[in-house]
Amino acid sequence: MKAMIDHKILIEGSLLKPNMVTPGADCPDRKSPQEVAWMTVRTLSRTIVPALPAITFLSGGQSEEDASLHLNAMNSLQGIAKPWALTFSYGRALQKTVLKVWSGKPENVVAAQAALLERATANGLASLGQYKGGAGDKTTQFVANYSY
Repeated sequence: MKAMIDHKILIEGSLLKPNMVTPGADCPDRKSPQEVAWMTVRTLSRTIVPALPAITFLSGGQSEEDASLHLNAMNSLQGIAKPWALTFSYGRALQKTVLKVWSGKPENVVAAQAALLERATANGLASLGQYKGGAGDKTTQFVANYSY
């Protein structure tokens, strides 16, 4: 934040696009969505100014379902200030099932569109803290040494 302020970035016109605070891929100690939510929001509350309008999370190699559940838990979290909108900027966690259903075949377009609507709806609900779970693939999307 200091660097952004030093460079005179208009904070009110910016979005932050971080990962969530999750255990590493090789960590055997998995955390609940509530624990991930607490660690992520606590970290943000200690470092991000309230003027930032929104934090748009990357899925960070999480499964579709984990990404949605973690976002939902952050938006459901009580007892800690969240002056920014907490939402998603998922690529892989929004598209994985869609691409699998579509498989590049014209006859699968309608089914792929339905899958996209389901994932978008799940994450929209998670942005409101209203996602009940169960709509996403639980397979991790972590790829070691992944580069774009």
